[in-house]
Amino acid sequence: MNNFEKYCTQFVQAVGNKEGAISPAITSSASFGYGDAETAEGIFNGSVKKPLYSRMGNPITSRLEAIMAQMDKGVGAVATSSGMGATTLATISLLSAGDEIISIGGLFGGTYALFNETLQRFAIKTTFFDVDELAKIQNAITENTKIIFLESVGNPNMRLPDIKAIADIANKAGIALIVDNTVTPLSISPLELGADIVVYSTTKIITGNASALGGCAVFRAIKEGEDKFKSNRYSFLAKFIKGAGKMALIPNAKKRALRDLGMSANANASYQTLLGLETLPLRLPRIVQSVETIVKALDEAGININHPSLTSHPHHERYKSDFSNGCGMLFTIDMESTEKAYKFINTTKLATITANIGDSRTLALHMASTIYSDFDIETRKFLGISDGLIRISIGLESPQDIIDDFLNAAKQ
Repeated sequence: MNNFEKYCTQFVQAVGNKEGAISPAITSSASFGYGDAETAEGIFNGSVKKPLYSRMGNPITSRLEAIMAQMDKGVGAVATSSGMGATTLATISLLSAGDEIISIGGLFGGTYALFNETLQRFAIKTTFFDVDELAKIQNAITENTKIIFLESVGNPNMRLPDIKAIADIANKAGIALIVDNTVTPLSISPLELGADIVVYSTTKIITGNASALGGCAVFRAIKEGEDKFKSNRYSFLAKFIKGAGKMALIPNAKKRALRDLGMSANANASYQTLLGLETLPLRLPRIVQSVETIVKALDEAGININHPSLTSHPHHERYKSDFSNGCGMLFTIDMESTEKAYKFINTTKLATITANIGDSRTLALHMASTIYSDFDIETRKFLGISDGLIRISIGLESPQDIIDDFLNAAKQ
């Protein structure tokens, strides 16, 4: 995990100040005075770089956005009020009625509901595929396809996409590729693998302590010369490219989504997220190592574990080659029935029962009775949700303590 070392320096140096108050200041103001009419005009047309209104950005949020963009080697970022806010901003900013999305792999329930229910009400169609159905994905692209969307790790089905191969399909077809990298910040760099936009729920491992709701979308630069976003498929971007050049995806997202839908980040949440970001490079390697240790021990004890580090997983080789820095904090346990799952969860002493993931504490949740409770049987099957499925998010506790606790819970 030595590659995380550079982030240890990068983050703490970027968050803190060298002069005055070391901790970044929270600007707790909804609005900002412009001073004179000429400055106001400049702020609104973008020629003056000063705060406009907190729905469109806040100084402490701007610092978070700059660090997130640097982390993923993007040209810029837009922080939002939640992870679903980031996904909504990234998708809606590129979509209109009649457009289509191709969604790949197992999805977080909120994302699936957004695509399959909410966007459908606005005449936006989504087609869903497994991560390995590359030929079907390619054949499903139409002139109305605007987005290919995938999670870096299926939550909770734990299937791993071949991001490079999917990026090749998207780029050859001139389609925007959006990757939800919530589970694998620092471990995977989607923009370097060919993605165009990366989204996060910063609520999870980035903040890491359940103190702040937040999200972020990171955008690549528009290229000089040919670029998919200069095609007729994305003709609405022309005015933004003319005005903002390589930064065009940022004002497009802010004006076509953030301004009108209002999924704006809260200043206090941005501050708390920055504090969590400082220690992310220290926490994540420990958690990844703990996950591998724990799943190995539980698997050897005969518990039905789903994680790509196990040789029995269909994507084990992909895990070794493409996910050398791990695939985050998640794994699942299948207890075969709801009753056994409840008994396990109620017996464990260490796991906190909650819908969150990526906390400093180990978390557990029965999937079918909570997040996916209103999904039909066919949809649950596609998303990998069985009656006895428990999603586990490993925290900072001693891995041996977790192993002992889980083995005891499984025996009851």
